[in-house]
Amino acid sequence: MVENAEKFFDLYRRDEALRERVAEAEAAYPGSLEVRESVAEYVLLPIAESVGLPFTIKDLRAYETRLKMRNVKPDEEIPEGDPIDEDPVSYWLLDRGWENDPKYFKK
Repeated sequence: MVENAEKFFDLYRRDEALRERVAEAEAAYPGSLEVRESVAEYVLLPIAESVGLPFTIKDLRAYETRLKMRNVKPDEEIPEGDPIDEDPVSYWLLDRGWENDPKYFKK
């Protein structure tokens, strides 16, 4: 179902309402590295299923790994019209950008 992950993120990039829906659900989580898989499992996957594009954490990891391997180096030229040129890639599991900051952790 890696194809569904790809289709979902294509839709996600084009559909502002879907991005807002995901962002609203994601806001309930503190944003630390230790919960990123849970956020994907309890926020992203149910929303993907609700729009008819179900996939698993394993599928998401495979999709993101494929994207990460495809990313070009900064000094390489990106072909015009390439999807990577249009929007920066946002990863849910790999390099999500969340911090491993203790202030976000429960004690």
